[in-house]
Amino acid sequence: MDLARASVFLDFDGTITAVDTGVHLLEALADPSWREIESEYVGGTIGSRECLARQWAMLPRDEARLRAVADQVALDPGVGPLVDGLRAAGAEVTVVSDGYGFYAEDVCARLGIDLLTNTVDWTTGELTFPHVDRCCPCSTCGTCKQAPIKDARRRGRTTVFVGDGVSDRKAALLADILFAKSALADWCDEAGVEFRPFASLDDVRRALLGSRG
Repeated sequence: MDLARASVFLDFDGTITAVDTGVHLLEALADPSWREIESEYVGGTIGSRECLARQWAMLPRDEARLRAVADQVALDPGVGPLVDGLRAAGAEVTVVSDGYGFYAEDVCARLGIDLLTNTVDWTTGELTFPHVDRCCPCSTCGTCKQAPIKDARRRGRTTVFVGDGVSDRKAALLADILFAKSALADWCDEAGVEFRPFASLDDVRRALLGSRG
């Protein structure tokens, strides 16, 4: 693959991070009833935007405390070498995250990676969704992960998506090359969606970059 003509999209929670940061926050700081909302989302009764908004309302409006708990979540140590190698090869790299946003903003700023995610207004405590695609047939996601893939394909780019969870399913259906693990890999198996399994971002780096990585 000519990486100079590739657009690589990375999920954040559970892909760049070792575990889902939003789930970590909820487990640490919210009433256990957040799991009932999660079950509605996983079962397809509600979309991610409604799920996120209802669960966000269960968390304290304490920026310092939320950031401190989010900082407990480790990154996959392979993210830096993967991003550096892809950029050196000329690929576009974008993180697409349908989480609470603030912790992904911090990480992506340090790594210098473009990011599409939801946003917290710390003045009001409101969770906002600047990357909703209301033209999408479902229009229920917080951050539409299909929209940037469609845009890259219109520009003649080869699209690569790397993800692990429920919010990645729609993107998985569009990407030219899909890397999947955990719940996303299980879903792809059941749905007959072709994918390349990975356990860590080092696996993705070796697959895409080979000796260049």
